[in-house]
Amino acid sequence: MTLVVDDNKKVPARQLLALREFRRLLYLRFSSQWADGLFQTGLAGAVIFNPERGADPLTIATGFMTLLLPYSIVGPFAGALLDRWDRRRVLVVASLLRAVLILTATVGLLVGAPSGLLFLMSLMVLGVTRFMGSGLSAALPHVVPERNLVQANSIAVTLGSLVAVLGGGCAIVLRKVFGEDDYGSGITTSFAIIGTLLAVLFAVRFARGKLGPDEVDEPDGAFMAVARGLFDGAKAAWNAPRVVAGFVALFAHRISQSIALLMAVLLMRYYFTDFGWLKAGLTGLGEIAAFAGVGIFIAGLITPKLVDRFGRHPVIIGALLLVAAAMAGLGLPMTLPTMLGAAFLLFGAGQVIKLCVDAVIQADIGDESRGRVFSLYDMIFNVTQVAAIAVAAAVIPVNGHSHGLIVATIVFYLLGAVGYIFASRRDHATHVV
Repeated sequence: MTLVVDDNKKVPARQLLALREFRRLLYLRFSSQWADGLFQTGLAGAVIFNPERGADPLTIATGFMTLLLPYSIVGPFAGALLDRWDRRRVLVVASLLRAVLILTATVGLLVGAPSGLLFLMSLMVLGVTRFMGSGLSAALPHVVPERNLVQANSIAVTLGSLVAVLGGGCAIVLRKVFGEDDYGSGITTSFAIIGTLLAVLFAVRFARGKLGPDEVDEPDGAFMAVARGLFDGAKAAWNAPRVVAGFVALFAHRISQSIALLMAVLLMRYYFTDFGWLKAGLTGLGEIAAFAGVGIFIAGLITPKLVDRFGRHPVIIGALLLVAAAMAGLGLPMTLPTMLGAAFLLFGAGQVIKLCVDAVIQADIGDESRGRVFSLYDMIFNVTQVAAIAVAAAVIPVNGHSHGLIVATIVFYLLGAVGYIFASRRDHATHVV
């Protein structure tokens, strides 16, 4: 027996999993994100921690850019398509395409293709992955009541992130089994095809049209629809003051998180050594992912309660200030144990911000524009991350040890809190008027 979705009635969070369509969307997300975590970690191991290849800050930054650029390029166009095409069909076709691209990247690893070609292959894989992520977010309001969007996001995004971390852990284990050279890395990444094909199986079980869009606010010609995607997404976001304020908060978080991630990879590769049971190297990155995963999980549990008790504005501001304090107290010492603690708070508080902003977009943006806004969202913040990483790579020492960059992350979080407060005043003025 399943629950009937009523947009005017809030379903208790513990009963959300009784909604059959929501469970199915969760399974689809989990399959996709497990494959994503495994593929990305396998790629990082192949290029950065592979004894057959060297990795300086520029190479590592290029790898990060490969992970982030795909949606920066196709985001505006993908958004228009998600608001025009049946999202169920989009998820099926995108999953099948991603399986083919992963297979191609696997072959490239097995034959020892140069890093540049591997980055290009990964660019295509992750472009499709980002497309699917926006489709899943845009589809969520079709399977849960609107008043439960914060809780639903907490479950979907939080558990999805943990599954991605699990996929990364599987990649680390598989590299130990099959080897850390090009051949072993190729076998490791091939396992991501399993999760992608499972996503296809879950996607085809939705009825046609179930995931929207319910209405198509598009020109008759597909070309014009695609060309107008970026403009329409920006217009819809600007007309929703709470969305703009949320973008400001996420802007600050993504810049600081990007700098911290680049530093973490370099520190684990060149600076840190084993500290008791804590390990450096790729295993150390796995430990960071584990601590980050715990932070994300806790954020998913407490965010709905925090928002219900204190309101969205204080929660977002508090999260920004918490990470600023964490980077000052735990990041500046720059030891392996304190960096793990910083990762826990950085990713946990960052997840709180993301959950709040996702729920605002889903509540304040109409279904006819939601896909474009989520795509614009991804594009803006991925471009921001690419720029932050590029600038940081130009000034960071080879071993990643830089107190100045830690201070920069603190400043960005503080500026984000101030910017969010000012942007939120526009929302207040709108309601007053």
